[in-house]
Amino acid sequence: MSKLADQVRQAVAAFAVCKTQPALIGGLALAAHDVVRATRDVDFLVDADDAQKVHDALGALGYTCNHRSEDAANYIRGDQRLDLLYARRPVARKLLDCASVRNTVMGRLRVISAEGLIGFKVQALVNAPERAGDRADILALLRAGRGKLNMREVREYFALFDRTDLLDEMLGQIDHDTR
Repeated sequence: MSKLADQVRQAVAAFAVCKTQPALIGGLALAAHDVVRATRDVDFLVDADDAQKVHDALGALGYTCNHRSEDAANYIRGDQRLDLLYARRPVARKLLDCASVRNTVMGRLRVISAEGLIGFKVQALVNAPERAGDRADILALLRAGRGKLNMREVREYFALFDRTDLLDEMLGQIDHDTR
């Protein structure tokens, strides 16, 4: 975890110089919500208006941009990978604005809400259904947050992608597993 933690700290310091406040998303953010799984990359949500500043900052850290669009970017530095999602739509901007500072194994970081992580995981699952890990992450977040999640918000994310049937299926599976 040390190499990944150093990578996160360097990126966060570079973002601070850019005067942008990212939020941790993806596999590393899961741990802040009591879900642990192995991951080898770092994922951040950043304000779309800061995309160029962040791009330049990551370049100064030695990252090479592998892909960049108006929605996302992927960077590589040696065997390290760093992915960005750009908050440009109102829902994503709200999630970024509402990210909370949490204690993580990498220090105090802004982390997106569990509900927001579920929303991004639903989007990833819709975009690439073959990625079984996203489904497993959603289930794990639903289990870990049982009784604590804002289920109205979670249901809105599933509805946004016309997948409320999937949420009902997952909740049924969780209910069945706890009996």
